[in-house]
Amino acid sequence: MPSERTLSGKRLLIFVGDIYEDLELWYPHLRLQEAGAESVLIGLEAGVTYSGKHTYPAKSDASLHDVDPAQFDGIICPGGFMPDRLRREDKVKELIRHFHNQKQLIAAICHGGWFLASAGICHGTRQTGSPGIKDDLVHAGVHWEDAEVVVDGHIVTSRRPSDLPAFCREMIDVLEKQSA
Repeated sequence: MPSERTLSGKRLLIFVGDIYEDLELWYPHLRLQEAGAESVLIGLEAGVTYSGKHTYPAKSDASLHDVDPAQFDGIICPGGFMPDRLRREDKVKELIRHFHNQKQLIAAICHGGWFLASAGICHGTRQTGSPGIKDDLVHAGVHWEDAEVVVDGHIVTSRRPSDLPAFCREMIDVLEKQSA
């Protein structure tokens, strides 16, 4: 039975860079496409093939410096070691803050929470993430919860690859509510 395509017309950005967590990028990327959304992989440069933590390649569709966030409905922040490098880019923080200010989807899994902390949008939010960055998130003002997924308005967070089914379910739910 084909899945319902409830996200037709939605466009999402997904960060990609060297040493991204393979499943945390590909599972949401493909799940969003299955639901009818367009997901665009953005890296430091367009057309570059980045290698995942487990060596699976992902080619960026666009440079994060060239995307217009007003043309998108949200952003996804996979984990791995990639977030530690990319979060240093001012444009990354600007993108996160844009979606936060618009109350549009921001979804972060595992070490992807570092993007949100560096963008300065964590204070007073409920989140989860990799236990390895719990202290960083708490110091950024997060009310930490050890759960497979935490939804706080337009922010969806999860801990690890095994949480991906719940993570994607809640991402899609937030996107559907944004359309209502």
